[in-house]
Amino acid sequence: MTTRVCSWMRVGCSVLAMAAGAVGVAQAQLANADVNQAELGRLPANQTAVELANVPTMRVSRTAEVQWLPAAGGFGVRGPCQTVGSHTNANFSGGSYTVQAGFAQGESAAATYNVPANQFPLRIDLAEMIFATSAATVQTTTIWEVEFWAGLPGTGQLIVTVTADDVTLPYLRVGPGTAGVNVQFSVDPNDPDQIIIPSNASNSFSTVWRIVQHNNQTSNPCVTGPSTATNAFPTTDNPSGGLSQASLNWLFGLNCGPLGCPANGGWSRFVNLNQFCRPGGDWVTRTTYTSVNCAPATGACCLPSGSCSILLQNECATQGGTYRGDNTTCATANCPVPTGACCLSNGFCLNLSETDCAGIAGTFQGVGSACGAGNACPSGACCLPSGSCVITSPVACRNQQGTFRGVNTTCAGANCPQPNGACCFTTGSCLSLTSALCTGAGGNWQGALTTCGASTCAAACDDIDFNNNQVFPEDQDVVDFFDVLAGGECATCNDIDFNNNTVFPEDQDVIDFFNVLAGGTCP
Repeated sequence: MTTRVCSWMRVGCSVLAMAAGAVGVAQAQLANADVNQAELGRLPANQTAVELANVPTMRVSRTAEVQWLPAAGGFGVRGPCQTVGSHTNANFSGGSYTVQAGFAQGESAAATYNVPANQFPLRIDLAEMIFATSAATVQTTTIWEVEFWAGLPGTGQLIVTVTADDVTLPYLRVGPGTAGVNVQFSVDPNDPDQIIIPSNASNSFSTVWRIVQHNNQTSNPCVTGPSTATNAFPTTDNPSGGLSQASLNWLFGLNCGPLGCPANGGWSRFVNLNQFCRPGGDWVTRTTYTSVNCAPATGACCLPSGSCSILLQNECATQGGTYRGDNTTCATANCPVPTGACCLSNGFCLNLSETDCAGIAGTFQGVGSACGAGNACPSGACCLPSGSCVITSPVACRNQQGTFRGVNTTCAGANCPQPNGACCFTTGSCLSLTSALCTGAGGNWQGALTTCGASTCAAACDDIDFNNNQVFPEDQDVVDFFDVLAGGECATCNDIDFNNNTVFPEDQDVIDFFNVLAGGTCP
């Protein structure tokens, strides 16, 4: 019979005429033959090396949350029990990758991770894989799928399959040109439908990434592989780093016959692929998981203040402390006593602990402070609550509720924030503004740190020219005032709320009117 020998990468195929039953012999001869490498898929045209300056992240979840993150868009660690399983040495934010350009739709890339038996069951938190294009002439659209297996792919227990539908989970769109995207499938910790990997005989789990549909699949990928000009492909790491886990990286290949990759299709570990099929690196994929039964250990944490607390390791790091180890105690932690500048009455400065400083009647300037040149006490710009600036020591600044800008800083460069205060407007309204903003808005600033209250900006009484005829004081103002108070009409007169307290008519308006008429002030 006549058989086409196609590598998994499928850039070229050679035709061998062989008798029935001679396939195994031909395979053995092929492994040792001096053949054209271009025809067997080991060319860079099949495994195409690319350099990507940055790889953005498309983070998705089953709750329809989609985030596009810049390069190195990280995944926040949820706790000390979380583990990242990975075989690749590639950088997920950018660098060197190998595009596996013969990968056809319907084929799958997988990685298996061995886990100690006592850590099962596991919760899947995040799965990632980088897909890339190489000199694509169009934007590629790829329907992708991710699966999680307890044990090995194909023979273990399939836990869940998640497929992009471009509604909840978007399709992957990459290119044109040479570009890559890190697809992150995240499981929301609040999602009631968590992905749990049960214990299994192999003490392992596998993450599988499948291309369900290429942007432009050829009619027979066993003969002609999908074009690099119009498709995106999964990546392996740079071959210069070597294939580190040949037995834990997998390929599910289409059935292209006994000389396909793998023979007759299906699942194969990289280690079992022939030399013409096997990629030179590990899949650029990783999975973050958590042991459900994990009880994180605590230990002594030496804090910057010199005190000690029993904390989780990540809690200690968050507080800037030094973790002494799991199950350690503060009794044996020997936390170092912090030091700082100690200013003496003669202006001399020593770096001492707070206790030692007090023992020589010095003034401790704070943990981490340091003496200046020539053992001078540290000083610098201090921004006071009033917005003003003085040059003083850290302690003196702190005692005045100020903000110390640093040793040897100057007020000229301190940029002290200006305080807010009540700003009154002619309408009686009030806003909390700085002096400059208040003046610019035409208001009357009431002073630093004053606040707007019910009576802060109460409007003053009207003037005594009640009828606004520009003649005052006069009897007619009194006549018109009482006329309006009694319900009469006066088109030019002010309203009867003489004291502008929004309560009228009232006796106080009459009292205030006659008080001002007699030369008094408005209360």
